[in-house]
Amino acid sequence: MKNCLGRFGHRRGLSLAEVLAALVIGSMVMIAVLGLYRRTERAAAAVHAKLNDSRLPGEILQRIAEDIDRLISSDSDTRITIENKYKEGYRTARLTMSRTITDNRGQRRTLEEIIWQGHYDIESDLAGLVIYRGHSGITSEDKLLDDQRAEWEKGYPMVPICSGVTHFEITVPSGEKALEKWTSETLPKGITVTLSFSLPVKTSTGEYEILDEHKITRTMAVDRTRKISFQLKAPEDSEGTGSGRM
Repeated sequence: MKNCLGRFGHRRGLSLAEVLAALVIGSMVMIAVLGLYRRTERAAAAVHAKLNDSRLPGEILQRIAEDIDRLISSDSDTRITIENKYKEGYRTARLTMSRTITDNRGQRRTLEEIIWQGHYDIESDLAGLVIYRGHSGITSEDKLLDDQRAEWEKGYPMVPICSGVTHFEITVPSGEKALEKWTSETLPKGITVTLSFSLPVKTSTGEYEILDEHKITRTMAVDRTRKISFQLKAPEDSEGTGSGRM
């Protein structure tokens, strides 16, 4: 009985080697968990930053599209002018949309005019351009921004929308080309607006430019109510006769 109690009644403690091995294994597991957590956190931060980078340009493009849809119509005397240039090394543009009427004296008066333009402001906290939106004309109410402007801002024709823009370009699609200037009396079928807040990078040629993947572009129809004529090409047979017979 004494031998049995001496053999089974006493538990042997862990040795120093076993304790060190347990600590090493626990540390390795903890390091792996922390590494996985950090990678997940960085991935989530990257996705969140990407969403924020595209949110502001998307809102600006949406407001330009709303101005076009509201101001431009096929049954009114409207006009669009576009010009692009470089300002302090930044690509910038100016879009002017105006609607006019003829009064009792036969004189043409501007009923409403909206201007979107980018301008370099040395007092801006961020490097790059500041995008302004202007509203003027007989119609004093600005249906797009008046609800969001303070009383003191309503007296200014040009309102700053955002700063830190590094690329602001407005063109008119024309086949495979893009027209950088539009002064015609007729309305273009659509316009393309390109924005970017990314910093320019140095290319292999030593020049600095904004990469295409860092630009956000949207093409907007000027008159969505216009009739579009489709041209369908007749199927051709193997001999090229166009009869469709085999």
